Parts: sequence; C-alpha cells; structure tokens
Amino acid sequence: MSPSHRVLLEPSVVLHHRPYRDTSVILELFTRSHGRVGAIARGVRTEKSKWAGALQSFRPLLISWSGRGELVNVNAVEDDGAALFLSGVALTCGFYVNELLLRLLERNDSHSDLFQIYWNTVTRLGQGDEPDITLRIFERHLLQELGYGLQLDRCADRGVPIEPDVRYSYEIERGPVAYNENSYGVSVLGSTLLSLARNELKNETARRESKRLMRAVLGHYLGDKPLHSRELMQRSSALITKAS
Repeated sequence: MSPSHRVLLEPSVVLHHRPYRDTSVILELFTRSHGRVGAIARGVRTEKSKWAGALQSFRPLLISWSGRGELVNVNAVEDDGAALFLSGVALTCGFYVNELLLRLLERNDSHSDLFQIYWNTVTRLGQGDEPDITLRIFERHLLQELGYGLQLDRCADRGVPIEPDVRYSYEIERGPVAYNENSYGVSVLGSTLLSLARNELKNETARRESKRLMRAVLGHYLGDKPLHSRELMQRSSALITKAS
C-alpha cells in the first residue's frame, strides 16, 4: 500500500470485528476493488458514534479509508443497500463463508468477481436456498479465484472426459484419476464431479461426496487450525437431529 493511500466510498462488507483499546474496533473488510482490508474504526464503541450500528456483517456498505501498512483508518461509512438478516442455519453458514475469506484471502489482493459471488451466496442463504448446494458452489468459486480450481470434467492421468458411472480418486493439486484399491485421494463418482461442475448437486450422493471432496481440498490449504464456524455448524446440526 502506498505511503499516502486514500480510498473513497469503496463497496465493502465486514467479515469480522474485534474491540480495540477503549472505544475503537479493528475490522476485517472484504472490498470489491482492494480485496481483504484491515482497518481501525475509531470511537465507534461510544454512544455518540454514528457508525456503530452500521459496521455489522452481511450489510452492504460504502467505506472510505486512509493510511498505510496493515491497518488503515476508517474515515466514512455509508449504507449501500438493505442489510441481509440471516438467522439459524443460514447465519451459521454465513459465518462459515466469512471465515473462509478471512483464512484464505491475502490482504489487499483484489477479487472483484469473488466479491459479487459472495453477495450472491449470502443472499441465497438469506432466501432459504439449500445450504449444502449454496456452500459447495461458493467453495468451488473461491478455490478457482485463488488459483486452486478443481478439475471436474477430465481425468487427470489420461485426459479423457469424466464418465458419470465411473469411480475416481481425486488427488489434491492434480485432479481425478482412475480409482483402485491403492488410491490415496478422495473417492468420488464421476457423476458427482460433473454435477459439481454444473452447480447442480441434486441428489444425496452428489451432495455427500462433494462435501467430503471440498472438505479435503479446503483442509489442504487451510492447514491444521480448525474453522470455528464449522464446529458451530456441527453443533447446530447435532441439536437439530436430537430435536427431530
């Protein structure tokens, strides 16, 4: 970032915030043109602050900032549309999407297409779309944006088209290869790979296998530190199962 960097009314969303000193907060923003940005919003934890209610997750904002280094200073905040009100499973899934961006995006690395994909994703979650399908589509787009796109339509070892009824072993950073008893990748049907490529996942097998595949691939890039939001989703799922 340049020594005298100033940005005016950049489309943004708050991914995370935490208290800073007595009256301020440190924000992790996802912005359309500047990617993930760390920022300090000073004085927002006071009764007189006009920004405190605005700096919430899943709310489209226009934010101005200035400064240098890892943390810039917020100068202005405006609404850029209606806030999304997520609850229950949708809210937990929204936190999961935010945490993936926090963990996988580098600071100040623009991903304008992903910014729109993000809003499409959380909007679908808020509208009650099937979370399993919505999250898998987002994960696939996220990996593509990061340069880790999945090969879903051709066999990596032979270069031939994927066949729906054939089982493959998906090797991370290589792709699907013919399955055998010595395979070490993720076991997955060709129909699941093709369904994921088409953003469909209409049957239970495709959903189950694509979830296992995505968890393995993302885990490779996330490392050993667990996702807090994933643990929350697992607890919520257990409670729903127990109550049903």
